Amino acid sequence: MFALPARLQLLDDRLAVRSNRLSRHRGLRDLLRVASRLGDGVAWYTLAACLFALFGGEALPALRHMLVAGVLGVAIYKLLKMHTLRPRPFEVVTDVVCAGCPLDKFSFPSGHTLHAVSFSLILAHHFPALGPAVYGFALLVAVSRPVLGLHYPSDVLAGAAIGACLAQGAIALV
Repeated sequence: MFALPARLQLLDDRLAVRSNRLSRHRGLRDLLRVASRLGDGVAWYTLAACLFALFGGEALPALRHMLVAGVLGVAIYKLLKMHTLRPRPFEVVTDVVCAGCPLDKFSFPSGHTLHAVSFSLILAHHFPALGPAVYGFALLVAVSRPVLGLHYPSDVLAGAAIGACLAQGAIALV
């Protein structure tokens, strides 16, 4: 079972409550629900297909790096979720309301953030002009997770760190 030291857990709980309060604003909540849904994979698969359609073989190195980071990312976050068994904040923090749809039962780490960070770093490496758009989208996905009550801020930070490591590893090794 996942357990932060008491002081860090208290801080994580407070930050989860504060960020989740933003979901009371309908327009922001709706925007973040869309970003979260697109972050399920829809946006990344669509972008990969568009890049291949536009650039053909020139896009293959980026797509290969995304595939490696994506497969390893799924394996890592599933393994971590099975071993940490950290409940989602809306299940244990009374002031956090679920404003989104969780894909699974456990919280740590944020798989959405992991993949958004890894894919955006890879795409910006290969296609620098895409940087602002993919970084902006990755930020929306990351912010959506605690605002919608689906993750603690520490889950998002861990997902971002793992995603950055995966992107660097995929680019360096493949």
